[in-house]
Amino acid sequence: MKLGKRQAAVGAAMVALLTVAACGTDDNNDAGGTTAASASASAIACAKGSITGSGSSAQKNAVDEWVKAYQDACSGATINYQSTGSSTGRQQFISKQVTFAGSDSALKDQQKTDADKRCAPGTAVDLPMAVGPVSLMYNLSGVKDLKLSAETLAGIFSGKITKWDDAAIKAENSGVSLPSATIATVHRSDGSGTTDNFTKFLKGAGGSAWTFDSGSDWKAPGGQGAKGSDGVTSTVKSTENSIGYAELSYAENAGLSTVKVKNAAGEYIAPSTDGASLGLGTAKIADGDDLKLTFDYTTATKGAYPVYLVTYEIACTSGLPADQAALVKSFLTYTASDAAQSSIGDLGYAPLPDAVASKVRAVIAKLA
Repeated sequence: MKLGKRQAAVGAAMVALLTVAACGTDDNNDAGGTTAASASASAIACAKGSITGSGSSAQKNAVDEWVKAYQDACSGATINYQSTGSSTGRQQFISKQVTFAGSDSALKDQQKTDADKRCAPGTAVDLPMAVGPVSLMYNLSGVKDLKLSAETLAGIFSGKITKWDDAAIKAENSGVSLPSATIATVHRSDGSGTTDNFTKFLKGAGGSAWTFDSGSDWKAPGGQGAKGSDGVTSTVKSTENSIGYAELSYAENAGLSTVKVKNAAGEYIAPSTDGASLGLGTAKIADGDDLKLTFDYTTATKGAYPVYLVTYEIACTSGLPADQAALVKSFLTYTASDAAQSSIGDLGYAPLPDAVASKVRAVIAKLA
């Protein structure tokens, strides 16, 4: 993967986001980014103390990279992040069990109200920290170029389409030899922002084929549940005729095939950070310090991969003990830096472009 191309594509998409706004335990790590992160160690303004975080498994590989680089530079700091799933991370943040949370979906409604109370006299903020595609990975012998639309995926994951040689799948895969085998779907068993983003796609792009609501908890009947992105990945890898979803690097590291998904422009697109960036170009970013994104799956954008997520760090603007506040601010200042963002490019994440990174850094600078 070429970082420059990826960052440029994400930059263009996120500049579009900002223009619109102005108008209106998973261990899948790779050492590829360590050198870049370590090279920036002298630029880290260290703080001392100990903080804990939990939540998104989709972002854990990035957080592991950042924590290693930060702790290598700052001997007096200890940062512990556990991939408990986005839903658990948000709840642990609200109940003051962790200092910050990772989440693939932003706080909303009662959770935002409760998180604000936890952060009093400050407020809780959602800070976009990395972008990535959600891959549909599958284990189907002899099939390496599977193509599926949102409607067909909705039928598969809702249990309406049960065989790989179903007419709907065959219609999208002319010339492909599909087995007459029962489809084994795999979903997250724990509360997950990846599930939230995938089901938002099914609901937004699948039309009447998806009759369930979106959310962090899987709502459709049937299928097999597995904990964390690594659990879904390992289950798909060990189960013939299966299909599941996870952040792209999990599928790549497991050597699993991924679906080319039909976008609103009528193209079948393989998952990539470049493609996910183009998809994000139709989203909206909230005004103010809580930088929540809202996605649009119906606008036709050529080359866009339509299943994607932005993973957030959830933090208090104030209200933490002084030593914890200083370390959270210092660590997040580093994670939003050019060096830290560049260090995760080869882990399957798209670095934040300057346009959105500047907004994230401005909010982090206000943390107290």
